[in-house]
Amino acid sequence: MNIFSNRLELSPLTGNDDSFILELLNAPGWLQFIGDRNIRTEDDARAYILKINENPQISYWKVGLREGKKPIGIITWIIRDYLDYPDIGFAFLPDGTGQGYAFEAVQAVLYSAPEVLQQAKILAVTTRENIRSVNLLERLKFSCDREIEVDGRMLLQYSLDQDLLRIGKCIHDFYNIFSNAFRQPEFEMISEICLPSANIIKKSADDAEVYDLESFISPRKKILTDGTLTEFSERETGEETRIVGTIAQRYSKYYKKGLLNGKYFEASGHKMFHLMKEHGIWKIVHVIWEDEV
Repeated sequence: MNIFSNRLELSPLTGNDDSFILELLNAPGWLQFIGDRNIRTEDDARAYILKINENPQISYWKVGLREGKKPIGIITWIIRDYLDYPDIGFAFLPDGTGQGYAFEAVQAVLYSAPEVLQQAKILAVTTRENIRSVNLLERLKFSCDREIEVDGRMLLQYSLDQDLLRIGKCIHDFYNIFSNAFRQPEFEMISEICLPSANIIKKSADDAEVYDLESFISPRKKILTDGTLTEFSERETGEETRIVGTIAQRYSKYYKKGLLNGKYFEASGHKMFHLMKEHGIWKIVHVIWEDEV
């Protein structure tokens, strides 16, 4: 199964990825923090890929740029004997770091892969010295549970709460409804992630525009399909979530860009979401947003 995000395409590894895997497994970061797998030739790399693909307890996604298709890293999903739940991992080439690609790729797998979404808890392990990995996991809202020893190495074990994951996916899907960059908008998604009675408020200075779902979607559907607004995307850039029982609140910062009547624009702002959980599913009850001016 291929997975897409704003800038990336994730796809299963194949034997044709031998040169990429050879480069990745000999990159300084891999050798320092993961270890030497003795992959020295493209034949070694093909054998490594075959071994991975034949193991039902392991899944690797190759991360490539949507523009140009250049592979820059991998996301891994592994069932390990020494962990109670599967763990997610990541590794990127040097020129794929420092640009938010790892965050975007891990988030795409967390929100899209069925084998991930059905888990009660998701784990990740890293070393204390791997500062980039630690920072990324904490940005993804993983919490450090404990330190464990594996094959003589001390590892930090992180976990992601399922409610946080499902709320994050709900908000991600809300932002994604209107994207028409590389894809068609998914307007019908709003009825899946919002209660039928949900209201959405646009705040500006001393005024407020109040919408129900239909009045909110209708004008946006028009401009996103008639050529008025093209190459549009919107994404969350920061958040704070508080969960109390079966209700939750999420403060969300966002960034959006696109072509409006052929002219490029970008903007940012703030949204406040209120959500409730019914029958194990989180849904949006109320949204209020304000663009920064």
